[in-house]
Amino acid sequence: MRHNKKFNHLGRKKAHREAMLSNMAASLILHKRIFTTVAKAKALRVYVEPLLTRAKEDSTHARRIVFAELQNKFAVKELFGPVAEKIADRPGGYTRILKTGNRLGDNAAVCFIELVDFNENMLKEKADKKAAPKTRRSRRSTKATAEAPAAESAE
Repeated sequence: MRHNKKFNHLGRKKAHREAMLSNMAASLILHKRIFTTVAKAKALRVYVEPLLTRAKEDSTHARRIVFAELQNKFAVKELFGPVAEKIADRPGGYTRILKTGNRLGDNAAVCFIELVDFNENMLKEKADKKAAPKTRRSRRSTKATAEAPAAESAE
């Protein structure tokens, strides 16, 4: 029975799963977007978001804790440099999972997981929405307003 076992084991033993998540987290930090299966992406999100939160405070202790998880000094340098600057004011939700369909070979659900603040297309759309002037529209239909003056003039 799997009582009280809340995370996905991904069909791997503990050491293999931890090594895989560490490598995927380092790749996500270095490349800002990686393609993977939906199950792995969801497991990676749970793994990497606390590391991103830890990177907001640049201290030796925080760097050592993150390095103990990632085992990749280039990823740690990138995380505490440009990535930490961009996520400094965000209160969580640093990653986005976008499903892309199914893989041809085994029909597995595939997606890409990316760092939210590094997708230039999404940031551009968000800026365009803020810049667009908002128009106020009435809830009344144009037909009702057109008939009202005609009815008044008939009397």
